[in-house]
Amino acid sequence: MRKLLSSPVNMALSDVENAIYQNALKYIAEISLNLMAVKVTNRPDDFLGWSNELLAICRDGINFDLLEPEQFKPLKKLEEILIQAISVSQLKMTRIAPWPIYSEFIQQQAQLHALEERLALLDYIASIRTIPLAQMSDTQRLAYIGKHTSMHEPSVFNFDVEWFASTKAAKTFLLLIEQQASDFDAALNYIPLEGDVTPQQYQDFVKAYKAIFKGFTVEKPSGEKAPLAPATRLLAMRRPDQFVALTNSKIDVLCQGLSIAKFNNTDFDSYFQDMIGTIRTCAWWHQAEPEHQEGNNIEYKLWQARVLFLDAFLFADETLALNSNYLRLRDKRSAQKSGTGARLSRPKSKETAEMIVDRALADDSLPEYILTKRDSIINEVKNGKSVEHVIGLMRAIFG
Repeated sequence: MRKLLSSPVNMALSDVENAIYQNALKYIAEISLNLMAVKVTNRPDDFLGWSNELLAICRDGINFDLLEPEQFKPLKKLEEILIQAISVSQLKMTRIAPWPIYSEFIQQQAQLHALEERLALLDYIASIRTIPLAQMSDTQRLAYIGKHTSMHEPSVFNFDVEWFASTKAAKTFLLLIEQQASDFDAALNYIPLEGDVTPQQYQDFVKAYKAIFKGFTVEKPSGEKAPLAPATRLLAMRRPDQFVALTNSKIDVLCQGLSIAKFNNTDFDSYFQDMIGTIRTCAWWHQAEPEHQEGNNIEYKLWQARVLFLDAFLFADETLALNSNYLRLRDKRSAQKSGTGARLSRPKSKETAEMIVDRALADDSLPEYILTKRDSIINEVKNGKSVEHVIGLMRAIFG
């Protein structure tokens, strides 16, 4: 373990990776004795592999019974740092990756990132892209802007509309797009449906987009500036080959991974000049249109949304796919129809989540991959889901 913990010293780390490693060491020190008790057989010689290995140890290798109560907080913080490290290292890879490697990585992450749902969402968006927002139905418009509701009937919307970026927290944006959809249409019309988007076309969009919010704040002064993140969702749905969709939580890690200065959620210039400008220097972005056939051609679909799919280089584990709003709504409707109710919460009991999960995992019929997901199942049970529901979802998603 000692060699594993010190091995990044001998790696060629970027400044960001070195800062992450130094930050991780502070929390490693607080649980060092617990880590030293873990037998290590795999010692990767790259930072991404090191981060994945140590994260696996933190989640599944440490004897939690030997942890003092005050040690759980630094352990959790270390996990968060390692997740950041994985995302940064994977994004760093995109700076030099050719298209075959870029595309292959996304497909390798298919189950973790719910690729089937994401492609279904993009197929749906493609089918309504030329319809003005003002003429869309409520469900169509909400799917376009990224807000899932109970109106999205699972038999029709067999995907979570919030993949890539949700706008459910952008209250002013949601209010304005409901009241002034035609104004957002006017802004989006500056972005062509084909060809590279020029800086002038982008600036024309930004000017029109900001004007909508300026008019609102004049009537109802709140000091709120036009938010960047919802704008990127609109741009990415119109041109997924040109724009990546942001959320507040993604901005920092994307900037770190792409080695650009961090910007905030109102900095439209840095988004286009720095982030999109950097993406346009990548080899995979310049990939010529691949051959394709009508129907199911994953590589071609990925190419059509190649900038948007930068999202797949962020860290994901099986809990991401399990938390799909589509799956939740589908299972709720299914339970209601079967008469069993939609209860997903864990019944009140003196048993801990760990005890409930361990009892369920004692079933000899469970496949090995389910048994290895103990900690993930425990986390979901602690969040209120029944152990049967979580295991059932894992079977449905991972086979």
